[in-house]
Amino acid sequence: MLIQINTDKNIEGTVEMISHFTEVLNDSLSRFDEEVTRLEVHLSDENGSKDAGDDKKCVLEARLKGANPIVVTTISGTLHQSVKAAADKMFLTLEKNLEKRRVQS
Repeated sequence: MLIQINTDKNIEGTVEMISHFTEVLNDSLSRFDEEVTRLEVHLSDENGSKDAGDDKKCVLEARLKGANPIVVTTISGTLHQSVKAAADKMFLTLEKNLEKRRVQS
């Protein structure tokens, strides 16, 4: 599974940050390596430089073999919380989606 991390203009996508979030996502979603070809990650700070609480957004888009992409979105107080919550949400969503596909086969 290829993981591609994108940031908006308010978040500096350092090598360390990208490496950290790649590791977090691999740890959470490696079970789906065979079904997911690419995971696109979009990180944004919804309020820019303003200190406005829960404004760190993470959108995960999982590209599945032979199926439409699956997208989940979370907003939290920190990027780490947002990425972790999105990974957990994606895990559950993929599990349900792939189970439905197995039952229909």
